[in-house]
Amino acid sequence: MSTLFTKIINGEIPGRFIWKDPELVAFLTIGPITDGHTLVVPRAEVNEWTDAPELMAKLTVVAGHIGRAQKRAFGAERAGLMVAGFEVPHLHVHVWPTNSLADFDISRADANPDPAKLDANAEALRAALREDGFDEVVPTA
Repeated sequence: MSTLFTKIINGEIPGRFIWKDPELVAFLTIGPITDGHTLVVPRAEVNEWTDAPELMAKLTVVAGHIGRAQKRAFGAERAGLMVAGFEVPHLHVHVWPTNSLADFDISRADANPDPAKLDANAEALRAALREDGFDEVVPTA
């Protein structure tokens, strides 16, 4: 059975993609902790990070690229990184711009974000990633 993320990856459900390569994608979450909160997800349906250490290494590298772009795009002091895995049974890494430990509280996620703001956040991240030389993996929208 396809996961929610597989449906987003396959275009069955819309997503605000900021990264697409042969092994993984990254898109904004619909429940952001902060502006620019992104999920980095393998295309393969892997349940837990402990099941795919090599893939986890690539997810972390891409999360680092996205985190650097987030810090610039949103004026953040740091980029947060979390692997939780309880929300969707498909390996994914949360990465978001942060200025304090309070930004690590997932219960503070915005359950009803403004779609126009999400679109603007996605475009800001795409632009920052392009500035960093990742044109080949950054989609136009």
